[in-house]
This record gives sequence, C-alpha cells and structure tokens, in this order.
Amino acid sequence: MIFRKELMEFDKDIRFSEKKVDDSWKEQAEAVKAKAPAAGTSPKQPETSKNFLSLVQSLGFQALMHLGEIPDPATQHRELNPEAAKEAIDLLVVLRDKTQGNLSKEEKEMLETLVAQLQIKFSQSV
Repeated sequence: MIFRKELMEFDKDIRFSEKKVDDSWKEQAEAVKAKAPAAGTSPKQPETSKNFLSLVQSLGFQALMHLGEIPDPATQHRELNPEAAKEAIDLLVVLRDKTQGNLSKEEKEMLETLVAQLQIKFSQSV
C-alpha cells in the first residue's frame, strides 16, 4: 500500500507539474509587425541595381549583334543570326515578366523600352 501511495504522488507530480510557456515568439511577431508597412501605405520602391542594368544591357547588346545592327567584337563582322537574336530577346522578356513589381522605375523603363525596340528591329530584319 505504501508503494501505491508513492506511485500516486509521482503521477500527480507529472500530471500537474508547472508548465513553462515560451513567450519569445510574441517578441518576434511584434518585431516583424513593426517592420511591415502600415495598412494603406505604399511599399518601399526597390533600389536600382547596377548589376541588373548591366545584365539587361548585355542581353540587349547580344540581340543587336545577332540582328546585324552592330559588329561582333571578336570578328568585327556584322552577321544576321535570327535564332540567337530571338533567344536573347526572349530572355529579356522572361526577365521583364518574372521581375514584375520588383524593379525600380529606372530598371522597368529600361527593360520595357529595350524589349520593345528589339522586337521591332527583329520583325524588320526577318
């Protein structure tokens, strides 16, 4: 009978032990909430990336080279390669579509203008 009493006290201690609650998640949630823009305010405009502009210019340069608009820097000859030009233009279109809403005003204008001009030049050359 003594064993049973000790067992009951042991069970009681386990079942009714003091619970510890981790409240650190509340602090993390408040920190995230403080960083989020307030309702009704416009989100921060993305900054212009020189690397992104360089990538867009590089693809535009390749497209112009394959359209025969500028000479190949290696050979100094102008050659028409519509498949390669189309591929470079398509890459720019993918960049435009996949980065929609994440570009600075300057990046967006450059990309849209370049794609439109290259598409016109492509249709004229083919």
